[in-house]
Amino acid sequence: MEKSPAEDPSQAGKTQQQGAEANTPKSGERPGQGEAPAPDHYRPDPQHQRDESNIKAPDVANAKYKHPILAQPPEALTGLRLEEQQRVAAGVTAVIKSMEFNWGEAGLSRGTRGLLKMNQKDGFDCSSCAWPDPDDHRSVAEFCENGAKATASDADDKAAGPEFFAKHSLAELSQMTDRDQNNAGRLTHPMVVRPGDNHYSPIEWAEAFKIIADNLNALASPNEALFYTSGKVPNEPAFLFQLFAKLLGTNNLPDCSNMCHESSGAALSPTLGLGKGSVTLNDIHEAEVILIIGQNPGTNHPRMLTALQKAKRNGAQIIAVNPLFEAGLNHFKNPQDFMNPLRALGALMGDGTQITDLFLQVRVDGDMALLRGIMKHLFEAEDANPGLVVDRPFIDKYTTGFDSFEQNIRNTSWEDIEELSGISRAQLLEAANMLARKQKIITCWAMGVTQQRQGVQTIQEIVNLHLLKGAIGKPGAGTCPVRGHSNVQGDRTMGVWEQPTKEFQDKLGQEFNFQPPYEHGYDTVEAIKAMYKGKTKVYFGLGGNLLAAGPDTEVIAEGMRKQKLTVFVGTKLNRGHLVTGETSLLLPCFTHADVDMQKSGHQMTSCENSMGVVSQNKGVLVPLPGQMMSEVAILCGVAIATLGDKINIADWVAMTENYDVIRDHISRVIPGFEDFNEKLRRPGGFYLPNGPRERKFTTKNGKANFTTTELEKYKLEPDQLVLMTVRSHDQFNTTIYDYNDRYRGIHGERRVLFMNRQDMADRGLKAKDLIDITSHFQGDERTVEKFLAIPYDIPKGNVAAYFPEANPLVPIASVAKTSNTPTSKYVVVTVIPTKALNASREDLEARVKARELA
Repeated sequence: MEKSPAEDPSQAGKTQQQGAEANTPKSGERPGQGEAPAPDHYRPDPQHQRDESNIKAPDVANAKYKHPILAQPPEALTGLRLEEQQRVAAGVTAVIKSMEFNWGEAGLSRGTRGLLKMNQKDGFDCSSCAWPDPDDHRSVAEFCENGAKATASDADDKAAGPEFFAKHSLAELSQMTDRDQNNAGRLTHPMVVRPGDNHYSPIEWAEAFKIIADNLNALASPNEALFYTSGKVPNEPAFLFQLFAKLLGTNNLPDCSNMCHESSGAALSPTLGLGKGSVTLNDIHEAEVILIIGQNPGTNHPRMLTALQKAKRNGAQIIAVNPLFEAGLNHFKNPQDFMNPLRALGALMGDGTQITDLFLQVRVDGDMALLRGIMKHLFEAEDANPGLVVDRPFIDKYTTGFDSFEQNIRNTSWEDIEELSGISRAQLLEAANMLARKQKIITCWAMGVTQQRQGVQTIQEIVNLHLLKGAIGKPGAGTCPVRGHSNVQGDRTMGVWEQPTKEFQDKLGQEFNFQPPYEHGYDTVEAIKAMYKGKTKVYFGLGGNLLAAGPDTEVIAEGMRKQKLTVFVGTKLNRGHLVTGETSLLLPCFTHADVDMQKSGHQMTSCENSMGVVSQNKGVLVPLPGQMMSEVAILCGVAIATLGDKINIADWVAMTENYDVIRDHISRVIPGFEDFNEKLRRPGGFYLPNGPRERKFTTKNGKANFTTTELEKYKLEPDQLVLMTVRSHDQFNTTIYDYNDRYRGIHGERRVLFMNRQDMADRGLKAKDLIDITSHFQGDERTVEKFLAIPYDIPKGNVAAYFPEANPLVPIASVAKTSNTPTSKYVVVTVIPTKALNASREDLEARVKARELA
């Protein structure tokens, strides 16, 4: 084995030649992955640190009059145009839209170079979704429309530098739409808002580091600081970020995972022993039946459609479970087929590949009841065909808890199942019949499940289904939580977690010769509460946009305003950078696509995808002129300025100059990363250990555990509806590329509410009527104004709206059981014609004044 570049500087940044690896897993084979990891026992805050006290609902509707810097997107409508909902995803239109946006943002040469190196074995990792890349051959265009837009945005050749910020005050910037903020250009210089300022102004890096150090060192307790992380952050800076927080003395490491797949980890760790999925990309191709629950791959993970298409061509059947009928769940035209003479004409003229064989239009929050109905049918089928449906040998050898689980399913009434799911017994029988004689079963899910009130318990029922069928730990079978951001899974692997295990902390302390904190810190919801209640003084955000991503927008905004210092490390302007503490720093960093040159040469970082593959991330585009720094360099500068002689300064300098030094540290701290530098240089990277993939269940009892869940029923008032938040097609996470949602037929507008036609008629509403939406939780109300009612194919009693526009309706105290994830997929609302147009400014200001006096 060659020396690590940490020992041999001439090897810095070098990779092995791209090509086929002898040990690349072939279809139907298990990948080489090393030994199973240490136990991954999820501990749902056993130290009982969650703040259960009530936060009074903010005056959402009138906040725009109280605060000149808008925390919510402006209410001005941008010009709605409605078209028919599309039934086919991708195709020629996706190619055209991708190129239009890419070349418009980055220019022809720069944009094309970025696209051709994205997701290649010698290139950089797409900064949007975490869908895996093929182990073997990769196409020239190994990207989707979503990834093309993300890379174009990262490669933007426009600069938002000091002149831009001198021209626009914070209030003026907040009046811009989220799209226009993102499209203003790349951040190029470190900027500061000093006390009393209304503009960002330039600052030198050394002074910025000193401001951070002075504020952190002045805290009465390290727990008065918060360190928030975005899933876009690669492994190396993520490791340094959590290390710095712990050297300071706190585990306050809230991250975006707390708001998305925390429910997955909370369900998978105690049942299977690992809070990650158990399948590989090849397994998708081999599956006989694939369930897609609470996920819209056509918009949020478009490259997944290629894998589903391959599975279909191999004979798989697909069951889609979702409240909205989505184009990507119906038909898919693969742009790659246009380059295949045998498929080009069909791809151009036809509807492409049919993806879904059975679509179950479940009610919002009805997935648990639906899964119980399918399993109830399976038990009935087993009664009629003993030994042919339920995998008793697997259950007896590998699992515990089956008898209690079975009784629970059999005792669930069909009346409850049909009422809560909105799916008939006959439809559920159709789904069960597709599964009954199959064992190569994969279930994919995303935030449509995790952000429910019972998201954890619903995922436990998914696990129950797989254990019932023995559909785990074999080719073509297993669990597949589909992560939303490029390295959100890797950040957790690197130790970004407010509840670190003792084993992890012990190894970290041993490696860096310090005593790490063991007391649990704040997750995202608890961090928001702590900021709001004045318990913290410093907020440090490494990427992301907590203001737009989190629940209860105005509560977050008020918490930010109470901080002595807010620090935002980012690549492009977003609304979260504008609602600041007394002093605020905006620090520009590189993207995945940027060339990162340090003293030892061209550096690379790494990311972990949804299926546990760690691969290199090596930028190819020259950064724009300015003073941008890498995330690693920023964090090392902050650590040295803050901690000084308390740390080994020479080591932190070395980690800045050569990222292989960071990886050598990681290799000695985190299981599965042994020989990290050598393995990262293999074309395509390497698989992390995954116990469930090999039927090694590292739970506390060493078994896979069935769960007996409680199916809760909730009562709504006659006029109430259940809201779910969704993304548009021209959006990734909180980044808005444009105002369109092509597949759903929405153009030029985002302030829309998708409603069942009968629900609209019952309220006397017509298409495009202006409405106000009010959420109701524990006697509190929150209202957003001036949305447009849109008739749509959605279950009666359910409505949907885009985030971040609808996030002010999500109460901070409404969270999923166990995981503490905000319930953005279950918000009780009422809808009325808008009052905003009939109220004068004086009336509204009087209402604000009265509210303040109260």
